[in-house]
Amino acid sequence: MGSKPEKPSDFKGGRTGNRIETTFTQQTLSTDKNGNASARITITSLKFFREIRDKVTLDFDSSREKDMNNPLGKLIGQSYTIEITPEGQVSRLIDASDARTAVMGKTTANQTAIQLLSEDIIKQRHSIPALPPTETDKLQTGDNWSNIKDFSFGMMGPKSYERIYTLQKIEGIGNHRTAVVQMEANPSVESAKEMHAENQTNPLSNMFDNIETYTGTLQLDLNEGKVTEYNEKLQTEWVIVDPTPEEGKIPSALKMKATRIYSMEKID
Repeated sequence: MGSKPEKPSDFKGGRTGNRIETTFTQQTLSTDKNGNASARITITSLKFFREIRDKVTLDFDSSREKDMNNPLGKLIGQSYTIEITPEGQVSRLIDASDARTAVMGKTTANQTAIQLLSEDIIKQRHSIPALPPTETDKLQTGDNWSNIKDFSFGMMGPKSYERIYTLQKIEGIGNHRTAVVQMEANPSVESAKEMHAENQTNPLSNMFDNIETYTGTLQLDLNEGKVTEYNEKLQTEWVIVDPTPEEGKIPSALKMKATRIYSMEKID
């Protein structure tokens, strides 16, 4: 940003990122004595959109018949098995071998499909971080609990947040009750020293002013014990302005923004 003559000709802005939308069924196969459940996940639809500096490099939608020739189309109907703890965390990927075999290949789309079946991505996709610890016997409106979430922002370094969940209210019509939980996050005190040490090796991040917000919502069906909706959104922005602009000119500035959104909704 700033006066046009002051901006390098090859220094251009643009949006870079991925947007993924997956619809799946979840079938509980068994539970053990500790309450851990084995569940089979079957992918029923998929949308994947990727752009690099405003240039679309991959646009797949399984609802478009012509897109089903794309290697990502082979994911539709594929299944994998996971283990879910009583706290709603995916503790391990039990098996995804058949699904991975179906999408093997060397193209970018093949590699994207394989990445979507990686253990880390599967854990992120199916874990519900907002559920309270199992040792919590009873919760009342206003009670809260927390956990830690780490992010990496490449050259801008890592960030760590303490996500604080508060039981805001219990809604209901008749005997059907829904718990509504709000989440707000703050920079993690526990990880502050570690993050500071890592940032010292990356002085670039210390040159920028930083503004950030991180919020979320959980709706839990208390009758069925199932999550009906969960979402969280992190927005962080870095800005640096020329401290010695020429008189009468708009000061040059660089602004970068990162957005991370996770949303899950029970539709059936």
